[in-house]
Amino acid sequence: MADRLTQLQDCLDQLATQMYATISYTSNFSSPSPIPGQPLQSPDKIAFPPNAQDLTQTTTTQTTTQNPTQPTQSLQQTPEERHTQFLADLHELSRDLIVKEQQIELIIDRLPGIGHSEAAQKQRMTELERELREIEVERVQAVREKERLVERIGGVVLGIRGLS
Repeated sequence: MADRLTQLQDCLDQLATQMYATISYTSNFSSPSPIPGQPLQSPDKIAFPPNAQDLTQTTTTQTTTQNPTQPTQSLQQTPEERHTQFLADLHELSRDLIVKEQQIELIIDRLPGIGHSEAAQKQRMTELERELREIEVERVQAVREKERLVERIGGVVLGIRGLS
């Protein structure tokens, strides 16, 4: 399991990717806005989004299951159906962005130090440094004791070899 900062960075990367995909989808498949005094584009020149099922299929699945002589389902839909599908897709994309943002908030809330003042964090760091120094003293004493015991055992082993 990754540490919390790595999880946060991964979620932010995923959020940025989702935002890009949402903006791209919206700009590619939204209906043009009417401009006052300008004629509307003909509807057959507008790119229409695929239906939700087409969004989830891979390219290989689409090429093997679709008959190239038949029009795709999105072209068979009426403009109202395409608009309804577009709004449903936007709703789903928006919900995905909200869920990802909530995941990020949850990770941020679990970061150490959240909810503690700077003074309290400094005091905790000082306590941990003191504990670390105490443990280092104990470690040095243990290393000395080990070296002493190794010398003693070495003397015993040499004494036994001398008797043999």
